[in-house]
Amino acid sequence: MTSVLVYGAYGHTGRFVVAELHRRGFDPILSGRDATRLPGGRQATVDNPESLDRALNGAAAVINCAGPFATTAIPLIEAAARANIPYVDVAAEIEANLDTFALKVDTTVVPAMAFFGGLADLLATAAMDDWEEADEIHVAYGLTAWNPTPGTLAAGKKSHERRGAKRIRFTDGHLQHHTEALRTQEWNFPAPLGPRQVLAEFSMADIVTIPSHVKVPRVTSYMTTKAAEDLSAAARRTEPETFVVEVTVQAKGRQRQATARGKDIYAVSAPLAVEAVDRILTGRTKTKGVASAGEIFEAKDFLQALNPHITVNLT
Repeated sequence: MTSVLVYGAYGHTGRFVVAELHRRGFDPILSGRDATRLPGGRQATVDNPESLDRALNGAAAVINCAGPFATTAIPLIEAAARANIPYVDVAAEIEANLDTFALKVDTTVVPAMAFFGGLADLLATAAMDDWEEADEIHVAYGLTAWNPTPGTLAAGKKSHERRGAKRIRFTDGHLQHHTEALRTQEWNFPAPLGPRQVLAEFSMADIVTIPSHVKVPRVTSYMTTKAAEDLSAAARRTEPETFVVEVTVQAKGRQRQATARGKDIYAVSAPLAVEAVDRILTGRTKTKGVASAGEIFEAKDFLQALNPHITVNLT
């Protein structure tokens, strides 16, 4: 069996990734920083390159599930490059994603291959289809709740610190920091959500992944206010949330949409990351080096492969 190392294997998302690797016929190698949580696994720390090299020995690829990714991504990418194996992560940290896209490496690196980042990038790319550029892209996240994991909270805190408590958006063709209050509006999501209040410019990794390969001057993310309130309050996780992600692409007075529906934003990150690794290892990619999901994979085919985890509709 092909071995894939999962760094942060004992975390919430990491456990989903390990289970999905098993389901797909891979041999997951469990790794992380805490040896006490890795019975039979490979302990390694990002401040010890030799430990990372030992952990990656014999692995065909690595999936990084350990945040904050501002701390773990670059050391693991460098270790993957030394081992000449591909690297995939589930980072939703905008600043960590920017760090990764700034790298020049020979090995394949796909950041943000998760619910936040990779999914919307695939949806936007599929909606673009034969269009070479767009005027605007809108990504609306309809979540019935958002009960963040400790990893999500730690990653959010790190991003907050790195941008000096400012907000960030992608407009006029570049990222801008600002202190303006987010505006509230209504978004009419498809079933099963329907009309919901959302916060506009609630920026996620999409403002990095999509513009990395799509010619578009403005990408705007929206988040249901209930989910944003849950995140802010660090609400305790009780049951998986239902989600609808609606991406709208506008160009020259025309409009196309792509929608994804499912449950549990953390669980669906696993098939996204594992499908990415499978496609990289089997040569089903369009480019090399650091690339987002929409740039490196055939978007429509990739989205179809996520069924039944995610239901996708293109209009």
